[in-house]
Amino acid sequence: MRVDLLTREYPPDVYGGAGVHVSELVRALRASIEVQVRCFGSPRDEPDTTGYAVPAELVGANPALATLGVDLQFAQDTAGAGLVHSHTWYANNGGRLASLLHGIPHVLTAHSLEPLRPWKAEQLGGGYRLSSWVEREAYESADAVIAVSEGMRRDILRVYPQVDPARTHVIYNGIDLQTWRIVDEPDLVRSLGVDPDAPTVIFVGRITRQKGLPYFLRAAAALPPDVQLVLCAGAPDTTEIMSEVEGLVQDLQATRDGVVWIDRMLPQNELAALLSAATVFVCPSIYEPLGIVNLEAMACGLPVVATATGGIPEVVENGVTGRLVPLEQATDGTGTPLDPDRFVADLAEALTEAVSDRERAAAQGSAGRLRAQTQFSWSSIAEQTLALYRRLLTH
Repeated sequence: MRVDLLTREYPPDVYGGAGVHVSELVRALRASIEVQVRCFGSPRDEPDTTGYAVPAELVGANPALATLGVDLQFAQDTAGAGLVHSHTWYANNGGRLASLLHGIPHVLTAHSLEPLRPWKAEQLGGGYRLSSWVEREAYESADAVIAVSEGMRRDILRVYPQVDPARTHVIYNGIDLQTWRIVDEPDLVRSLGVDPDAPTVIFVGRITRQKGLPYFLRAAAALPPDVQLVLCAGAPDTTEIMSEVEGLVQDLQATRDGVVWIDRMLPQNELAALLSAATVFVCPSIYEPLGIVNLEAMACGLPVVATATGGIPEVVENGVTGRLVPLEQATDGTGTPLDPDRFVADLAEALTEAVSDRERAAAQGSAGRLRAQTQFSWSSIAEQTLALYRRLLTH
């Protein structure tokens, strides 16, 4: 069996959870089957892996249109595959076209949904309408849709009611517990400008509306003054949200010590060391199909204070591996909190409680590590994915 896996992100160009998912899934699948990876970007040295540049004629075009230029190349080169598996809307059209062109099954994994990320219009302009059209067509025609959580599956069936529920399957994201583990390197942590001995709340994520960073920064103003704040945050979606975050960080730095902002992508070992030295991890997302970053924190022994939205409650066990903060949201696709002040206050209260009892935080962190081990291994996820492939190929 040869499976062609289509993706925008692939090492070394990984900037989000979808890229982490794809790289780990490929490694696990290749233990059993042939996998050809087709990704965006420069040529790759990895065997059976091909990077594709945007066609010269589309360089400088609307990013959504440039994406479709790569998808056309994907579709052409999947000849000979038994099945094609696409990840995110960037690659979905390649999978759809490959299925039509070569008469092979198309599986897609849902990492997010365009209608639930309307702020992407700030980046793409009219390209957002194009990305939304591509996604809808792919979902409604795919032979199988994989949701990374039950919450994500509910969103798919609500947003795209034409999708057959029988073709929609839940296979969780996973975590590599060999890589993500407790790393005790206080000198490395200090070299990054962070005090490993201080009570610490850490955020890791892109600067995008989805991740809810401004809500956390407002909540942080209410935390005890001795609490250190570590922000591993970069890759802003727009200049507007970057300006908002910069203003909020400057306000915090003017009123309290220990506000550390690392705006570059850290190597995995440095990030693991930072997570291991912290007291609690915060995930204030207003949209999160699952949240690999929560699993990474749990694997490093951290309790997680997170928004009770999307697939997060399937990862974070309230009162056992951390705290879930309730959130009433608008149903217009934006996910905006209906009462943002209440959400900020509840988030601040949960974080204050977590950093004020470090013994309980450590116990919840240990429970989180155990949960990651037992529920989210990549070997199990690969087995479930292979079983789905085989069912499609025998029908």
